[in-house]
Amino acid sequence: MAAAHDPFGNPLSLQHAASAAAVAGFVEGFLGYTPRILDVLAAAGQDESVIVQACAAALWMFSESPGGPPAARGHLARAERAALPCTERERLFAQAVAHWVAGDLRGALATHEALAERHPRDLAALKLGQYHAFNLGDSPTMLRLALKALPASADVAWVHGMAAFAWEQCHRLHEAEVSARRALAMRPDEPWAQHALAHVMLTDGRLREGAAFLQDSSGGWAGLTSFMRTHNWWHLAVFLLELGDDAAALRLHDEQVWGVDKAYSQDQVGAVSLLARLELAGVAVGGRWEALAPWLVGRTADQVQPFLDMQYLYGLARAGRPEADTLMAQVERFAPQAPEASREAWQRVAVPACRGLLAHARGRWAEAADALALALPRLVSIGGSHAQRDLFEQIHLDALWRSGGLAGAQNLLQPRANAQPQSERLRRQLHGVYAALGLPALAHHGA
Repeated sequence: MAAAHDPFGNPLSLQHAASAAAVAGFVEGFLGYTPRILDVLAAAGQDESVIVQACAAALWMFSESPGGPPAARGHLARAERAALPCTERERLFAQAVAHWVAGDLRGALATHEALAERHPRDLAALKLGQYHAFNLGDSPTMLRLALKALPASADVAWVHGMAAFAWEQCHRLHEAEVSARRALAMRPDEPWAQHALAHVMLTDGRLREGAAFLQDSSGGWAGLTSFMRTHNWWHLAVFLLELGDDAAALRLHDEQVWGVDKAYSQDQVGAVSLLARLELAGVAVGGRWEALAPWLVGRTADQVQPFLDMQYLYGLARAGRPEADTLMAQVERFAPQAPEASREAWQRVAVPACRGLLAHARGRWAEAADALALALPRLVSIGGSHAQRDLFEQIHLDALWRSGGLAGAQNLLQPRANAQPQSERLRRQLHGVYAALGLPALAHHGA
């Protein structure tokens, strides 16, 4: 076995010394959202060591598709057959990936917490643990993982970026901004810290500042993975939409958000989410739903995450595709047998939410409002960020308004406008509600 270390000093047990560069590519590519993360796949064809095969298995799982687990199991089985020596840290990392492949996200998270305790500079393990917690809507665990690792890893900008996003998802905006700015002072192009700070500014109502910050930061995004590249542009588009620059937001959809990797789950839901927000703001999107739909039709049997299926379904329904009904039926069949960690989210959130989204896409406003109202109290359990889940709240509010529930719409909309005084989008919507309520003075002067 070759002796080597990963970029943060963790010992590696490798069959071939040359694999150290591939493991470093996986770790740094994962943390920094660069294509170097893919380097480990080639190494896995030659090196049967536990850490190389476990990293390759994780990479397959990031595809967020039904093909991920079978490919991942093949890598884990290859390492098991080879039975090469490994460290405790490598064994635990492989064990965490095996839990993930088996659908046992709680077991995976417990293993990642053990890794954070015993090996606080295993930053790929920390990042992966945060990914699972995020997808389960468990922001406190995201934060706990980061804080366990931080004392031993304070010299690494990526750790402060991970802490920043965890703080923000726990609604601790001051701590989030401090952590994000610390990361950016160490590494000005750190995309996850940029992303976390954008979240803070959006939540804080600092819309003009957020748009300017992301525009100034965008020069380094072209070399990132498609998710990070398109997602940060998505955030800029959201700022522009809030500020009333609808044309610029639509242009970013066409030029930056959709089209980098059309086959990837996160790129697809980013496009769905932005198109939906544009329409809710009154923007005509032309044939863009129909152009997106062919990339969604193969997703009907996925059921990887409720957060993803809900958006696939809405995109298919807005495009008028019958596959939306197929996906609806699949969600209803899958929910009672979903993995334990996510079963409640599938049953109590995804099923009613998908019914509501399907109804909204087809203009059945009262049905949409009622179904989405059942899902919203537990919406956090589907994963995604506050900013991403806000789409479903916007759709619910739109359904209320269109179904004649003007008092309910006003009750939801006015506090949003109070918290976002720079939002031209909310100002326009609130004016429309007050005008419909017969309160013209408020419609013109009370937003």
